[in-house]
Amino acid sequence: MKGPHGEGASPIRVLGLLAALAGLLAALFLIGLAVGSVTIPLREAAGSLIGLPAADPVWDRILWQIRLPRCLTAVLAGSALALSGLEMQTLFRNPLAGPFSMGISSGATLGVALAVLAGAAAGADLTGYLALRGIGSQLGVAGSAVAGSAAVMMLVLAVARRIQSNTTLLILGLMFGQVAGAMVSVLQSFSTSEEIRAFTFWGFGSYAGVTWAQMPVLAGAVLAGSAIGIYCAKPLNALLLGWTYARSLGVPVRALRLLLLASTSILAGAVTAFCGPVAFLGLAVPHLCRGLFRTADHRILIPACLLLGASLSLGSDLASRLPGSDRALPLNAVTALVGAPVVIWVLLRRRAPRDE
Repeated sequence: MKGPHGEGASPIRVLGLLAALAGLLAALFLIGLAVGSVTIPLREAAGSLIGLPAADPVWDRILWQIRLPRCLTAVLAGSALALSGLEMQTLFRNPLAGPFSMGISSGATLGVALAVLAGAAAGADLTGYLALRGIGSQLGVAGSAVAGSAAVMMLVLAVARRIQSNTTLLILGLMFGQVAGAMVSVLQSFSTSEEIRAFTFWGFGSYAGVTWAQMPVLAGAVLAGSAIGIYCAKPLNALLLGWTYARSLGVPVRALRLLLLASTSILAGAVTAFCGPVAFLGLAVPHLCRGLFRTADHRILIPACLLLGASLSLGSDLASRLPGSDRALPLNAVTALVGAPVVIWVLLRRRAPRDE
């Protein structure tokens, strides 16, 4: 199988690697169900998934009410962030572009910050509100984040219709994020220490807050954004050789750019709304997939990113739980430990040929 730059990618090797990633994902999913502050035997966890009653009824409740929604959320979030990162890196032809380059995450954060301040004015229990202790509060946080990310997304799409330069658009997206971040800082200056603490807790990122009632909304958004990305696989290959080349092949580049921005906004906005601003996965996974599969062909990279993104997301969540302990690490701290070395590696590899 030939990539867009002519490099060979053996179909057998590609299928073998995809199968290995699928197996890794299945293994991590089962381990995620079994491991935590309460350890459940793998056989009991697998049996519960197919409807067999567990030896301890408490295990069934833990699996179905806590761990299964959390693992499904990790799979959806990791896949969404990885795919959106791949789209942004190809669209802007920038290896350090990520799913939050256009300020979508900052818009979602601003939406939650506005909800916090409004809740304070109404005398609400913000610690419970932002700690996601009830379905109503969860929907309130998610709704506020969706509204903020949607507002920034519409602004970006409106600007994209007028600006042809992708570099300018990327810089404007970063500026939108800076403005939203500044507004969050202003709002925090009027908040109490308890409110700031609760807001900071939300900013750590977590897959634990999504309920079964919210799952269809998150899954629907991720499937919709992923469908757009899969549909754009061949045009993305053309973009690798430049916008002029893509136009010569009949690719509607302006419509393609709007589709990719919409896909990224849906994917990153949905994940941020329900899980908080989960960092680094979208930036690191596409580079890992390119190195693993040795190709730039998006027909291969898209399924690879979906599988590896979900696997790394599950692994990061599993590590953040500190199995066997009642404590937990911030999810963003774990994803940074995974993603930051990849970014350093990318920067060093790009610089190396100039130094030889």
